[in-house]
Amino acid sequence: MAILVSGGAGYIGSVTVHQLIAAGQEVVVLDTLEKGHAAALPPGVKLYQGSTGDAALVMRILSENRVDAAIHFAAYIEVNESVKDPQKYLANNIVNGIAFLDALVKAGVGRIVFSSSAAVYGMPKRMPIPEDAPKQPINPYGLTKHIFEGVLASYYAAYGLSSVSLRYFNAAGALPDGSLGEDHDPESHLIPLVIRAAMGKRRSISVFGTDYPTPDGTCVRDYIHVLGLADAHIRALAYLERHPGAHAFNVGTGKGLSVKEIIGAVKRVTRKDFAVEQAPRRPGDPPELVADPGNIGRELGWTPAHSRIDDIVASAWKWHSTHPDGFGG
Repeated sequence: MAILVSGGAGYIGSVTVHQLIAAGQEVVVLDTLEKGHAAALPPGVKLYQGSTGDAALVMRILSENRVDAAIHFAAYIEVNESVKDPQKYLANNIVNGIAFLDALVKAGVGRIVFSSSAAVYGMPKRMPIPEDAPKQPINPYGLTKHIFEGVLASYYAAYGLSSVSLRYFNAAGALPDGSLGEDHDPESHLIPLVIRAAMGKRRSISVFGTDYPTPDGTCVRDYIHVLGLADAHIRALAYLERHPGAHAFNVGTGKGLSVKEIIGAVKRVTRKDFAVEQAPRRPGDPPELVADPGNIGRELGWTPAHSRIDDIVASAWKWHSTHPDGFGG
């Protein structure tokens, strides 16, 4: 039986596809290639280019392959863009996502793992953040993730489609051999941006806000290695075989690192110096976002592999320094 991975040519999706193949699973990928890269996929993986909203295409994929489970990564992910163009995010992340679910239900697929986000929590007051914290997203991107989690709960109640929503914190890193990593356009993640400064591809790195109520005044985030995220997806699929329902788990390390600490780690690992500039706070940036990962550890037996920040940065540095133009190089 096969696993259908939507958005499987993207950053986290492609790493997960590699790990599924290594575990002996049959994998089929659906990706528009608008943001993903066919070159990120292992040789021989069947790739269908198209949208999750194309019902005829999804049904054809399901009829041509013995799909019994799905992992749903396909979504737009830029927070600032979601504020400027919420219709684009609602149409793709919600409307197309529902069309994808409808096809799965029609074909009798019973399990799906959904790529959710810590953005569902908004600006939480309690740290670390438990799964039952209030869901108060502060941007359309986070809103789409929160809504879709509710859709999944409704689809389990009505149609028996079981799901696990994985609420990521900050995905980071690359395969340890440097063969696969992030290639976003535009790039908005901190570690790749700092590495670009170390490579001389940026004049400087900006620190947005140095007066937050954190130990060094800069924002604190929970960084999780992409291999750990891939492992969480594989474990979530297995979990649904034994535990039907609509579940949600945080995926993080439970430890926060500040922007200054990330910059320091990049300088330490790369042995490169570069300019760092202070800039005003960005609207809507929470001072601190750190996961309480206790539930995923207890229920799925998951632990955050490769979680040392120097290991995360070293893997990302190996990828970016050997692929300075990403998959186009």
